[in-house]
Amino acid sequence: MSELALTPRRPAPTTWVAGALLLVGVIVIGSAFGVRLGALMLVGGALGMALYHAAFGFTAAWRVFITERRGRGLRAQMVMLAISVLLFFPALGAGTLFGQEVSGFVAPIGISVVVGAFLFGLGMQLGGGCASGTLFTVGGGNARMLITLVFFIIGSLIGTAHFSWWTSLPAFQPTSLVSEFGAGGGIAVSLALFAAIAALTVILEKRRHGRMEAAPQVESPQRRWLTGPWPILVGAVALALLNFATLALAGRPWGITSAFALWGAKGFEWLGGDVSQWGYWQSAGNAAALDASVWSDITTVMNVGIILGALVAASLAGKFAPNFRIPLRSVTAAIIGGLLLGYGARLAFGCNIGAYFSGIASGSLHGWVWLVAAFAGNMLGVKLRPLFFSGDARPAARSC
Repeated sequence: MSELALTPRRPAPTTWVAGALLLVGVIVIGSAFGVRLGALMLVGGALGMALYHAAFGFTAAWRVFITERRGRGLRAQMVMLAISVLLFFPALGAGTLFGQEVSGFVAPIGISVVVGAFLFGLGMQLGGGCASGTLFTVGGGNARMLITLVFFIIGSLIGTAHFSWWTSLPAFQPTSLVSEFGAGGGIAVSLALFAAIAALTVILEKRRHGRMEAAPQVESPQRRWLTGPWPILVGAVALALLNFATLALAGRPWGITSAFALWGAKGFEWLGGDVSQWGYWQSAGNAAALDASVWSDITTVMNVGIILGALVAASLAGKFAPNFRIPLRSVTAAIIGGLLLGYGARLAFGCNIGAYFSGIASGSLHGWVWLVAAFAGNMLGVKLRPLFFSGDARPAARSC
C-alpha cells in the first residue's frame, strides 16, 4: 500500500460548510421547535452519511437484479428489513417506546397503491433514483438529480390534487401483521418472507453466474468510517437503527415524500394558488402542516438533514464535484421520472422509504403490495432506459 494512500486527506471547504449548516440547523430548530425535532435533523444527517458512504440505493440494486440477476443489494435490503421488524414490532405492539407513544405506517390496500407503486417504480429507473436516493445524490453533488427532485416535488403536488379520487376507488382496510399475529407472530412471518426472498436471489444468481458476487474490497480501511466507502451491510444496519431512532423521537417511522408534497403546496400558494380545498389538504394533519412553518415539519427537517449529511460524506470522500453538462435525453428522463416518482408516491401512501421500508417495518401489508407493484414498474423502467441513456446500462457505483 502506498504512503500516499495512507496520508489523511484534508477536508474540503464544503465539508466545513455543510457540517456547520447541519450543526446550526440542529441548534436553531431544536431551540425553536423542541429538542426532539433538532435531534431528528441530526438523525437525518446520519442517514445521509450512511446512504452515501454505503452507496445504499434501491434503484440500482433492483436494476442489477433485473438485468444481471446479481442480488447482493436486494439481500442487504432484506437484512435491513429483518433488523427493523425485530426492533419495531415489540414497540408497536406495546404502543410506546421509551415513554413515547408510537404508531406505524399502516395504509389501505387498493387500486391507488398498486397503480402508484408501479408508477413510482417506473420513475425510479427513468429519474435515476428513489426518494432516499434522490436526496443523498443531490447532497453528494449530482446535478442531474436536482432536476429529478424539482419534478418529484411537482409530481407530488399534482398527486395531492387527485388524491381524493384515487382513494375513493375500491380498497381493503389497513392490515398490520402486528395486529393480526402479535409482535412475535408478525416477526416470524416477516423473517420467513425475507429469508425466502434472499434465498430466491441466491438461487437465481448462482443459476446465472455459477457463484455469488463477492463484496468489493477496500484497500485502505483506516479512515473508511469518515471517508467511505462502507460495506453495504453496514449501511443496512445503520439505516435500520436510524429508522428505529426516528420512531423513538418522532413517534412514527422514517418518511420522505410527504415533505415534497408540502413543499410543492407551499410553493404553489406562494405563486397565488390555493390547495386548501383539495381533499388531501383537508385532513387534520395535512391542514395543520400547511398552516404551520415548514421548519416545524418532521419530514422536511429530516430531508434537509439527509442532504447536508450526504454533502458532508461526499466532501470527506473527495467526490463532491457537480457536473452541469447533462445530455438532453437524460434531462428528459429526469423530468418524466421525477413526475412519476412524486405522483406515484402520493397515490401509494409513500415511497421506497415510507411505504416499502417503513411500511414493512410497521407490519403493514400495503408495504408488501407496494414492493411487488414497484418491482414490476422497475422492470418496465429498465426496458425503457435505452431510450434515454446511451452506453453501458449497468449502474455506476454511486448511482442510487
